[in-house]
Amino acid sequence: MEQEVKLNAHNKQEFPPMHTAEHILNGTMVKMFDCGRAVSAHVERTKSKLDYDFPRELTAEEVAAVEARVNEVIAADMPVTYEFVSQQDVAERFDLMRLPDNASETVRIVSIGDYDHCLCAGTHVEHTAEIGTFRISSTRFKDGRLRIVFRLG
Repeated sequence: MEQEVKLNAHNKQEFPPMHTAEHILNGTMVKMFDCGRAVSAHVERTKSKLDYDFPRELTAEEVAAVEARVNEVIAADMPVTYEFVSQQDVAERFDLMRLPDNASETVRIVSIGDYDHCLCAGTHVEHTAEIGTFRISSTRFKDGRLRIVFRLG
């Protein structure tokens, strides 16, 4: 008999393609620049913003390279899968400090192929090709934070 998994309610309904693109951008920033995932995110249907603790502005070439890499992952049509685990089982793999104080003991790992894995209770597409084209519309560096604004389509 399969047991029903109970997670905390998510605080808002994201647009799945944009939210999945956020994961891919985070994975790309970690891989390309060895930085952490975004420290804040504002994910909306038409435009989204991610802020990173980062030491400088990105060059035009770096912006183009990030955008190209994200679009490569999207075009690869990777599956988006889920795994339910206990916090204790993933404490060494993920930063549990980012979970809300009232987080359930069971958490969900969202995987985009083998490209990116993170804890998330949000909504996502089933395959990356459903996202469409990713483009960075602007970047800004201020006070040790790099903001990346992006759109789809």
